[in-house]
Amino acid sequence: MSSTNNTATYADCVTALRTSLSYLDSSVTTLGDGVSDFPRLVDVLKTTRHYELIPQRTLQIAESSLRSELLPAITGLLDRVDARIDRVDRRIESLRARAELQQGRLEKNPHIDENQNKKTTGQGQLQGMGKARARTLKQKRETLQYSIERLELEVLQKERELRKRLDTAAA
Repeated sequence: MSSTNNTATYADCVTALRTSLSYLDSSVTTLGDGVSDFPRLVDVLKTTRHYELIPQRTLQIAESSLRSELLPAITGLLDRVDARIDRVDRRIESLRARAELQQGRLEKNPHIDENQNKKTTGQGQLQGMGKARARTLKQKRETLQYSIERLELEVLQKERELRKRLDTAAA
């Protein structure tokens, strides 16, 4: 009896052990299925920081640092632009004065040349030279007027660029 009883106890133990092993095998399979998707889950659940928040004080320090670095450069550029504009203005004024002088000469010279040509001999040759000179002076005047207009446009363009730079620097 004791041997039958032991055999029955052993058989129950073996059965319980086999059941436990099947449960354990089933658990391992379930865990394996759950872990097999783990690399994808890591990517899905990974948090990404899109915006980094910084304290207001750090931002103010960075702004003041940029201002202290950029302000001298901007001031230097503005001084250079002002000097360049002054030079261009002086150039325009000198070209205008020169054009007016040439205009005055053109207005005076044809009458004087005609009177002198009539008094001297070889009127045709001298009158032809006067007309050639008048044409030359007229071409120079037109060239100077074109130069003045071009320089005025350059000044306006540089002023626009300067305003844009100042607006972007102020913003």
